Amino acid sequence: MKKIALVTGAGSGIGRAVAIALAQAEFSVFLAGRRMNELERTAVVTNLTDASMIPVQTDVTDPVSVGNLFAEIHNRFGRLDLLFNNAGANAPAVPLEDLTLDQWNAVVAVNLTGAFLCAQAAVRMMKNQKPRGGRIINNGSLSAYVPRPNSAPYTATKHAISGLTKSISLDGRKHDIACGQIDIGNAATEMTERMSMGVLQPDGSTALEPRIDPKIVAEAVVYMAGLPLDANVQFMTVMATKMPFIGRG
Repeated sequence: MKKIALVTGAGSGIGRAVAIALAQAEFSVFLAGRRMNELERTAVVTNLTDASMIPVQTDVTDPVSVGNLFAEIHNRFGRLDLLFNNAGANAPAVPLEDLTLDQWNAVVAVNLTGAFLCAQAAVRMMKNQKPRGGRIINNGSLSAYVPRPNSAPYTATKHAISGLTKSISLDGRKHDIACGQIDIGNAATEMTERMSMGVLQPDGSTALEPRIDPKIVAEAVVYMAGLPLDANVQFMTVMATKMPFIGRG
């Protein structure tokens, strides 16, 4: 019997790569995101049956939209084995003093509140299904440890994701729910395209940064997802070997 997975932000980048890899690993995968046309593109990348990739237009910042998503999962399969909390957003790379409140709130809404809403709904389902339990994997970032210049909203939310991961991991134990986090450095997606042209470094210089194929990240997520529930990867870092990270230099 196939396991059931949900990938948020599945319409591009890491989300798309992970969704495809999970489907190839014989999960049935719900694809959540705001752009239905991009979710449908993800769904048809493989030659798998329609039941393997199920797009559901979702705004993770909206509790009603998230509720509808999880109702669809429950109605179709009655359970959820894996949530990959991947949907993310960033703000313009401007000095802290120039950041607007709307820009700050937009990043917090997607990166933190959206992850919380999806995790909350997943926990509710996982603790009550039979057999009980499941796994939640949160997409963190190297920014969960050290910042880039002019990245306060993104960095703050990714630090918060680490706290959310630890809390879910602790509180989920009694319900057989495992929670871990994958921290990714420079996967080659639209969000990191500017790195191939040069990005600001802490010393004020601009430098090109190497990137890695998102398929490498997807393989890591599939490994984490394939573990039995009595084992967990609490934190994993997958990054371009030569990118700035340790000391950000």
